[in-house]
Parts: sequence; structure tokens; C-alpha cells
Amino acid sequence: MKQSVYVLQSKSHDMKLRLLSCITVCIVTFYCGAVLAEDVNLGQLNLSTADELFRSNNRELLAAKRMVESAQAGALIAGQKPNPILSLGLSNLNLNRNQGNANPGGGNSLTDKTLNSTIQINQLFERGDKRELRIASAEDAIKASKYDLKDTIRQQRLALANAYYDLMLAQESERIQTTNVSLYEKTLQAAELRLDAGDIAFSDVARIRVDVLRVKNDLRQSMANHQKAQANLAYLIGKEKESNSIVATDTWPSIRQSPNATDQGNTSSVSFDSKLNQRADILAAEARMQQAEQNRRLANSLKTRDIDIGVQYQHFPGQGPAVGDNTLGAFVSIPLFSNYQYQGEISRSEVDFTSALEAKEQIRAAAIGDMTRAQADLNSSIEKVRRFDEQMLGEAQNAADAAEFAYQHGAIGVTDLLDSRRILRALQLDAASAHADYAKSLAAWQAATNTEENP
Repeated sequence: MKQSVYVLQSKSHDMKLRLLSCITVCIVTFYCGAVLAEDVNLGQLNLSTADELFRSNNRELLAAKRMVESAQAGALIAGQKPNPILSLGLSNLNLNRNQGNANPGGGNSLTDKTLNSTIQINQLFERGDKRELRIASAEDAIKASKYDLKDTIRQQRLALANAYYDLMLAQESERIQTTNVSLYEKTLQAAELRLDAGDIAFSDVARIRVDVLRVKNDLRQSMANHQKAQANLAYLIGKEKESNSIVATDTWPSIRQSPNATDQGNTSSVSFDSKLNQRADILAAEARMQQAEQNRRLANSLKTRDIDIGVQYQHFPGQGPAVGDNTLGAFVSIPLFSNYQYQGEISRSEVDFTSALEAKEQIRAAAIGDMTRAQADLNSSIEKVRRFDEQMLGEAQNAADAAEFAYQHGAIGVTDLLDSRRILRALQLDAASAHADYAKSLAAWQAATNTEENP
């Protein structure tokens, strides 16, 4: 016996130690996450660190987590049995002041007065598997909310990637425009010296001045785009007050990181359907369809009558010499469906089930379109990046260098020089946009085919 008690005490001690260690791990994890969020250098922010901030600070993600917690609370409510009801009653109170429920055959204490006092307990017993169906429906709601959380993560991570690459594009555009402004200002200074020496016409200098003003306007617009991109990214990672300090430090994804375009185009329908059937939004729609089926069965179970059973204790002294003061009673209550048989609830559940089926098909069709568009955009962006990197930028740079050399030696006029610079600048901006489009389309393809982290 003593050995059994010792074993129980030892197990209890081990459970307390395990609970304490779990609490310690949770506290350390919480504070480490808080320290990480505070110690991040936003001036050198890469996409991986931005993703960590997103997971801890994103408001849409936090709202989706609250929905999961709400569904779990709903499951706790659905699994409860009806509570018993206690009723206390007092009747047969005589309003005659003189007699006042006096008991001629007994004493005149409170328990001997001719008052009818009752204590009653009622318990409702549900039939037709109502509680089991409520639990099943609540479990499906939890499953759907967890898939919604995963889909929210998928969508918001795509938004995070788009915002991050928008910031990279804005930074690159501002850098290109800044370089162009510096180059044009140097050209204007050289042209003004040549004008003073009588080596160039005044109209040529005027054209250069106009282009300097134009590129300064472009620079100002790129600076505004930079600030807006910082604000968009800051909202997603919960750093709105520090948006101006955010600097993206990653490089553009290489086209070698992408899935092979030819393989994507020849993706088998089996593989396509496999990815499609594992998407979180489709799984959430499937869970809601199952929930609607459980609710339909629950509505039909309302036609099964519940039973209310009660037990009563009664204390009524002074009823007569042969009648005892205390009595017991019991009763059963059964509803009569004489006026209404829950036709409305059943009809509504049928409509909800049909709507859930249609919603599932709608979400599936939207997912197919999403994957198809992502695949097409990715293939197109790969080809554009290859053309820019392998041909167009090199040719444009050679043409601009040749124009600079020719202008310095008087072989071409200022108009041809400015045209070559405009072409180079436009191609540099287009190349940066092409890299941004590729990065976004790659992120969209990965998000469209993401089947990880299933709850």
C-alpha cells in the first residue's frame, strides 16, 4: 500500500515537472519572439526576416487565429448536455391574519403551518443524436477555420512577397533615376562650357536642360513610389511607425530557381488535380460542406421528441389525520407536434447544404483559374527576363556607350545622344520591372500550388 502511494506521488511529481517545463518553454518562446521582433534591423531587411515579422504581427493572420479559437469555443458549447433545473415553490398561503395557516392538529412552527412547499428538479433528455450531431458539426467548423487560417497565411504571404518585391523595384527605379539625374547634370555642365566656347548651339543646351528637368520629375515620382512601397510592406509586418527605415536587401530571384517552364506546361491532370485537392481553400469548402450535412441531419433530428423528466418533493402539513406531511412525485413531459414540425429549420438546412456544395464548386473553379493564370504568368515572365538579361540590356548599353563616344568627338548631335540615353534608361526600368514581375509570378505560382502545413 505504501509502495502504491509512493508511485502515485512520484507520477504526480513528474507531471508537475513536465507542466512547469512546458510553461517555461512557452514563456521563453514568447519573450524570444518579442526580442526578435524588437531587434530586427529594418535597414537590412530580407524576405525571410520579413516573413518572421509577418507571422507574429500580421493583423489578418491574428484575426484568422481568433476565428479558430472561436470555433473551438463553439465545439465546447456544442458538446454540453442540458443542465438540470431546480425549482422551489410555496403555495396555499392563507391571507387571513388571524388564522394565518395555523395547523389545528399540530404545532404552529414554520414547518407545521399549512403551507404547500415544493422542491422540484427537471432534466431534459435529448433524443435523436442531437448532441452527437452538434459535436460533429462543431468539429467540422474547427477544421474549416483551421484551413481558413492556412489559406490566410498563403494569401498574406503572397501579399508580403508582392510588397517586398514592389519595394525592391522602387529602390531599383530610384537608383536608376538618381544615376540618370547625375549623368544628365554632368552633361549639362559640359554643354554649358561648350556653349561658352561657341562649340555648341544654344538650342542643344536647352534640350539638355529640358531632359534634366524631366528626369528630376521621374526621380521625384520614384521617391514617392518608394515611400508607398515601404508603407505597404510595413503594414504587413506590423511596423507602420518605422516604415521609412525599411530597406529591402535581397536580390532578384534567379530564373534557375523556378520550376521548368516546359514541365509546367506538360503538367499531368493527375498531378494538377492532386495539388488542387490539397489546397487549403478547397479543403475548407469541403469541411463546410460536411458541416452543412451534419446541420441538415441535426435539423431532421428535431422531429424526434425530447423528454423532460422531473422529480418533486412536497411538504404540505395539515391535510388530514391520515395523510402524511411529505409526498414525492414524478412526471414526464413530451412535446406534441400538433402545430409545427420544424419544416422551416429543415428547409433552411437543405438550402444551406446546397449552397455549401455550390460554394465548393465555385472555390474549386476559382482555384483552377488561379493556378492556370499563375502558370501562364510565370512562363511569360521567364522569357521576358531572359530576353532582357541576355540580349536587350547588353545591346542598349553598347549603343549608349557608342553614342557617348561619338558625341564627345563631334560625330553625332545632342539629339541622338539624348535618344540613346532615354532608350537605355527605359530598358533598365523595364528590366527591373521584368525581374519584379518574375519574382511576383514565382511567388504566385508557389502560393497557388502550396499544399504544406495542413492542419
